[in-house]
Amino acid sequence: MPRITQEQKRRNREKIVDAAGAGFRSRGIDGVGIEEVMKNAGMTHGGFYNHFTSKEALALEVLHEGFTSSLDAVAATRAAHPRSARAALNGIVDDYLTTTHRDHPESGCASAALVSDAGRHGAAAQAEYRRGLEGYFAAFTELLLDRARQSDAELDPAAAREHAIAVFSQMVGALVLSRAVADAEPALSDEVLTANRRQLKRK
Repeated sequence: MPRITQEQKRRNREKIVDAAGAGFRSRGIDGVGIEEVMKNAGMTHGGFYNHFTSKEALALEVLHEGFTSSLDAVAATRAAHPRSARAALNGIVDDYLTTTHRDHPESGCASAALVSDAGRHGAAAQAEYRRGLEGYFAAFTELLLDRARQSDAELDPAAAREHAIAVFSQMVGALVLSRAVADAEPALSDEVLTANRRQLKRK
């Protein structure tokens, strides 16, 4: 039997992380077992330990990759609006607070989908979540400072960071609330998304 190449091993690891990411974001870290992850990745259960020492190690990788992907999307939106930080920030809000994002946590941002899991899974998971949060806070702080400069307004970095934390916290909270009532009261869920989109874009 031919030995697996390093490239194939890398691709297999990516498949595991992708399968785990979709499952963890939709049903929580504790709601999906290793056997299911490996089945969804198209591999056998025994092969898991060729890539990860434990499910917790996999969860850390999912958090890391989830935030990295989301922050790449933020950077892409900023790059699409090089002359207007306001348009970029509004675009990020519009992309985040959508019914599609609400209804498909498996392919959405780890910040909202795994917020409770990070709190429950100890210091290592919280540290990885903190890394992602700081990435968002830094990106939003920079956008807010750029927006102030472009409109000739006064804004110091400390105030910009405080505003950035509040904006992102509101985005995550709005998405979590909208998901909490999406099946029981779809109209209310939509209202939560719409109200927060409007309010955030006014700030």
